[in-house]
Amino acid sequence: MSAVSSSSAPVIDALAWVHVRQGRLLCVRTTGVDLYYLPGGKREPGESDEAAVAREAREEVSVHLRPDTIRRVAVIEEEAHAQAPGTRVRLSCHTAEYDGEIAVDNEIADLAWIGFAERERCAPAVRRLIELLHAEGTVL
Repeated sequence: MSAVSSSSAPVIDALAWVHVRQGRLLCVRTTGVDLYYLPGGKREPGESDEAAVAREAREEVSVHLRPDTIRRVAVIEEEAHAQAPGTRVRLSCHTAEYDGEIAVDNEIADLAWIGFAERERCAPAVRRLIELLHAEGTVL
């Protein structure tokens, strides 16, 4: 699965961990933000996609992704939420098996398991991913 749109607007390059349980997508919300995102963020200098998504998952939801199971499932480019008008986000979405218990950590205030019907609770790029996952029968 892959969905990318192009634009000349400023683009935030980000990575995210995609984890679905019982037809619902794990989403997180930081303090002071109204919509849910995926666990993830920006890569640090010299960091690979796999290392960045593993670090972000550990920092935000306390799990350790198994490096040999990390796989990119989609790249979404969409309007960036809570950014300057015209800013877009390019979100590289990865799945992976993990060790540990999912729990909020660091700047994360809340987590939620979001289904297709609740997708409006999410930032635009996450809504687009939910629609793609719903079309393939992964998110219900």
